[in-house]
This record gives sequence, C-alpha cells and structure tokens, in this order.
Amino acid sequence: MRVGMTLPVMEPALDRAVLERWTRSIDEGPWSSVCFGERICFDNPETLTLLGAVGAWTRRVRVVTTVVVPQLHDPVHLAKALATGDLLCDGRLTVGFGVGGRTEDYRAVGADPATRTIGEMAERIGVMRRVWAGEDVTGGRLPVGPPPVQPGGPELLIGTLGPKTVRAAAAWADGLAGMSLDLDLAQMSALFDRARSAWAEAARPAPRLTTSFWFALTETVSGADPRRQVGEHLRRYMNWMPTELVDGLVPVAGFAGPVEELREVLDRIAELGTDEVQLVPTSADPRQVELVAEVLR
Repeated sequence: MRVGMTLPVMEPALDRAVLERWTRSIDEGPWSSVCFGERICFDNPETLTLLGAVGAWTRRVRVVTTVVVPQLHDPVHLAKALATGDLLCDGRLTVGFGVGGRTEDYRAVGADPATRTIGEMAERIGVMRRVWAGEDVTGGRLPVGPPPVQPGGPELLIGTLGPKTVRAAAAWADGLAGMSLDLDLAQMSALFDRARSAWAEAARPAPRLTTSFWFALTETVSGADPRRQVGEHLRRYMNWMPTELVDGLVPVAGFAGPVEELREVLDRIAELGTDEVQLVPTSADPRQVELVAEVLR
C-alpha cells in the first residue's frame, strides 16, 4: 500500500513558503502523492491555481485533487485547467471529483444548488472527457487544448461515502477517493467490497481504492494534546455544521497519538487491499511530514 500526504490547505495563515516547503518535502520523501482539496467559502488557496504551483514544485509524486466539484465550474474551462495541470506535472495528475457538501460554495460562484447531483456531475465529466479526446465541443476553429499528457485525460476518482454514488460512478470513474471519519475499518472494507462489485458489474477494470483520514501526532509539539489539535481543526474546517455535531465527532475522528501507533493503523488498512492512504494533517507544522516519513522508510 502506498501512502500520500495532504497539504495543510485548510489551516490558517498559509503563505508560499509553507506550501512550497511541504510540497518539496513530500516530493523528496517516501510519499506516493501530494494531495489538496477544494472549497470556495473558506480561506484556503484556490485549487486550480495551486495545482500549477505544485506541478512546478514536484518531480516524482502524483498530484491529487481531493476533491474538485465540477458543478462549481464551467466544464470546458475546467477540462482546460486540468489538462494544463496534467501538462505541468508531466502526466502525474489524479483528479478526485465529488458533488460537495456545502450549498454556500454553489451560491458563492453562481451555481445552482439543484445541480448537486451525481447525474449532473457525470454529465459534466462526460463533456470534459470529450474535450480531452480532442473533440470539437465549442464550435471553435480549433479544439480546446492543451491535450492532457495522459491519453484520454487524468485518472479520475469519485469522492464518496455512499453506495448509490459508488454504483453510479462505476460507469466512468477509475476508483474511489474515500474518506474515513472515524477509522471504522469494517465500514471501510464494506465500501471497498461494494466498489469491487460495482466495477465488476459495469465490466470495468478493478477500481483503484484510496482512502484518507485526519491525523495528529503526540510528537509534533512537545506537550501538545493531539486529540485537542484534531478538535480545533475540525471546528474550523467544519464551520458549516452545527457545533454540537462537530463536537460529537471530535473524540473519534481520525487518528491522534504516537507515530508508531499510526504505523500500526496503516498496516491494518493495508490488509483491506487498499491501494493508497492519504493522510490529512490537522496543523501546518512541517515536522509532521518528517516524523511519519521516518516510519514509512
């Protein structure tokens, strides 16, 4: 099983130096991917702009968006942006797609919240695939380019927790961009089994199975409480949810503890047949990357 690392894009007070240090450290370490997600009504970096920088700062790891919401973008323009990202990272781009859970993001960009459906997402992805294939979808004098480095476009994953989404996505996705809220391995295994069955029923190649979870390490800051760190992160990140719901999740969310125990958790997830785990930091302290890298080597 491979292990990727997510950039701390949802942490406050980021600057170029922090993002570049994290990205280069991941690219130079034992990591398989560098990941980052999309939000609109938040102070995180804009995802497609960051994609260009990460492509330029890396040479080895895959670059993974977890996840982009197609309904927040014009599909032709999004196809062009992602093809450009694939060009800049020399064919190392993987795109996670999802419908998103925040109506405020739809309204912020003038998108209709009624389009927050799996069917609408699939329709837009179909347009993007046509763009990447070089088809004329605009009536212009030339097709929309540049062509992606990866033939047919980048690897596409579906960000989901639900069985209906898994079945619907089997027709077009290459695999799952999963997220475990509470590290319930039985639930994770069941999702993977559903995906394997859905892809087989759709006569598709076996799906790529990835998952992710939040983490905080005892060793990162002397005397710090890692569970408290997870809580502070979630209360900030999940600001669209009622506080009492977030507080109920904090005691069980992700992983909080010593790095050696994190290695044991990763081993158990690997036993499920997982292709890749992507760790999600709950602070911008770059020592997290170095500490986990030591147990991965």
